[in-house]
Amino acid sequence: MTQLPSVLFICLGNICRSPLAEAALRAAAEERGASLQVDSAGIGGWHAGEAPDPRAQQVARANGIDIAHYSARKVHRNDFAEFDHLVALDLDNLAELRRLRPPGARARLSLLLDHVPGRAGQPVADPYYGGPEGFLATWADVTAGANGLLAGFFRQA
Repeated sequence: MTQLPSVLFICLGNICRSPLAEAALRAAAEERGASLQVDSAGIGGWHAGEAPDPRAQQVARANGIDIAHYSARKVHRNDFAEFDHLVALDLDNLAELRRLRPPGARARLSLLLDHVPGRAGQPVADPYYGGPEGFLATWADVTAGANGLLAGFFRQA
């Protein structure tokens, strides 16, 4: 079993993209027999304590993963010390993480799709205001990102 770094995924409210990214990375790591610390958070605290959006839960469930027990939370200053990687889902969230990052923080900041060949700098589109097809596209993106992260971690080991 390989020990992987700790990863925190960050989107705006922590009810769509970041919990799906958390689920995708957990599933990909489990499939490879790897252990890791993974969590998700939002830039804002509007949904703190809430379960993921029902459409996100539905997409995860369709892929054999139950995320109904996940609980939204806001990113905290101590996350920059507790996690090795803070992975944003879009450029606005990455910019906010850079602004919030305390001096000397150990966490490396990146976009999720930076870890997918040919997708560096691209955001994972926010599906919140659209229909179910947006959540399917988000799932495809976060799955690709999770696999890219794991591939990078194995290369580093």
